[in-house]
Amino acid sequence: MVRQFHAQHAGVIVFPELSLSGYSLGDLFQQQTILDACQEALLCLIEASSELDPLIVTGLPLMVGSRLFNCAAVIHRGRLLGLVPKTWLPDHREFYEKRQFCSSTELDRAEVMIGGFSAAIGTDLLFSCPQFSHLTIGIEICEDLWAPVQPSTMAAMSGATLICNLSASNIVIGKADYRRLLVKASSGRNICGYIYSSAGQGESTTDLAWDGHLIIAENGTLLTESTRFSTDGSSCICDLDLEKLQLERIRNNSFRDCSSRYAGTPSYRTITFEVPDACSAELPMLRSIPRFPYVPEDGRDLHERCEEVFNIQVQGLSTRLLSTGIKKVVVGVSGGLDSTLALLVACRTFDKLQISRENILAVTMPGFATSDKTRNSAGDLMRATGVTGCEIDIRPSCMQMLKDLKHPFAEGKEQYDITFENVQAGERTSHLFRLANQSGALVIGTGDLSELALGWCTYGVGDHMSHYNVNASVPKTLVRFLIEHVATSQAGHPVAGILGQVLATTISPELIPSDSQPQQTEATVGPYELQDFNLYYLSRFGFKPSKICYLAWQAWQNAGKYRFSEIKAWLGVFLKRFFGASQFKRSCVPDSPKVGSGGSLSPRGDWRAPSDASAHTWLQELEKNTPENLL
Repeated sequence: MVRQFHAQHAGVIVFPELSLSGYSLGDLFQQQTILDACQEALLCLIEASSELDPLIVTGLPLMVGSRLFNCAAVIHRGRLLGLVPKTWLPDHREFYEKRQFCSSTELDRAEVMIGGFSAAIGTDLLFSCPQFSHLTIGIEICEDLWAPVQPSTMAAMSGATLICNLSASNIVIGKADYRRLLVKASSGRNICGYIYSSAGQGESTTDLAWDGHLIIAENGTLLTESTRFSTDGSSCICDLDLEKLQLERIRNNSFRDCSSRYAGTPSYRTITFEVPDACSAELPMLRSIPRFPYVPEDGRDLHERCEEVFNIQVQGLSTRLLSTGIKKVVVGVSGGLDSTLALLVACRTFDKLQISRENILAVTMPGFATSDKTRNSAGDLMRATGVTGCEIDIRPSCMQMLKDLKHPFAEGKEQYDITFENVQAGERTSHLFRLANQSGALVIGTGDLSELALGWCTYGVGDHMSHYNVNASVPKTLVRFLIEHVATSQAGHPVAGILGQVLATTISPELIPSDSQPQQTEATVGPYELQDFNLYYLSRFGFKPSKICYLAWQAWQNAGKYRFSEIKAWLGVFLKRFFGASQFKRSCVPDSPKVGSGGSLSPRGDWRAPSDASAHTWLQELEKNTPENLL
């Protein structure tokens, strides 16, 4: 198996607890013949590893002085790097480990001699590779994971980013789910990668059964697991992103505070190992990179996510209405995605508060480039949802302002500049606020997270402003899925068909008249599915642009939709707009509930940055470290 994984360029291989002997020997562990044979097997494996690249972690019973320990042996390229004994020995129900073994707390030395090898031994060992600065490995064994105080926690506090657990957990009903829960919780609590390898075929079934459960997790997420109950032995392999874990740790002050308090307790010894240069080469990625990081891929998870997002938005708006005593809202409805979602949230909120939907004042405000399609969708949606709808033609008031400004359009000339666009955007917001004043209502904002990231919002008196914005931390890709979710859940209702029309409409601000095709937002700012991907990995983890570009290519290369050059170019557009042009808009956004761990861009929440920053450093890194021939 080591040779097999060497061929697959595995970096670390973890075998089960007592894998050189088998776990289920009982009192046979006290037979000298068994102990000698295990040492011989260990020496054989050390010798065989001399031409193999992976770090190997395997288990054996080891006599140290007059005590027997259940140990993990760490081996690399012909070296026995160290031995880690088990700390917590189960001695209840079907387990009788204290009958054969001693806890690591009874270890009375720091080194042992095995077949001419002098090796460090203890639970205070970490294994680090200088060539991969993020890789530091800690070891624990089976019950150590189940115990209230886990050795892995202390190891993580002292710098371990990857925990390897050698286990021999027998299987009973419900135990597999509990293992998954423990592994995910430990990796999440310790912000680390976690490899769990449990015994299977070959163990004695005198009184127990074994399923060979293998799990790899990363910061609370299960990345992969084996098929259980295999008669031929099982294995699984995937990639861990240790850099992401380190970046996550620098953001988490609770982890830092605990590290400061407990690091050095115990005082760890670090043993280094080096890998051949060939191991540093680019390898095929073995983990799936979701194209839509804000949206779950599993259908059931997606349904639950959509319901959760709606509940958060509704809770935010309902609390604001209850705290102010206001029982009316004003929503601008354009027939596009964002305003549709805001209207749906308002309807759910009023239903929850048992306030008539007639108190929702929905306004559509056609301008110089409003299409019949969006105008009709807006009207149909208002009627289907049972709100109070109205239409205000903003063209006369816009024309008056353009005349006041002596704008060429007011004189019959086709000059469609930023002033022409923003006069319309500002006029819409002005009408909404004055209508709210007149009606004693709150203005509900519709702008989403993606637009805030790209600065695609009119500052101040435009769509940037509201009394309360229910969408400000919802990315555009998720907005689409939320509307699809409502359409699916209300199949057969007239609103479902209208939502389908909204989803089929090209995303456009509809501010510039055209005889051919309407403005296309994504032609200017980039495809939202790419820009949301870029936003997630930049704002959530702080990845370098070159890494984001690489991940985006891994996610999209098989879709046949984007060339690598397009992915790189649109990332450049994102960096320029995000860092160089739009922070001042994010510095004064209205109140809005945060809906996801992907973060928000509120200066009172997840994102605080200077408004006059430059994108130069990020663009330079993208060009310097992302040669197209790399991929």
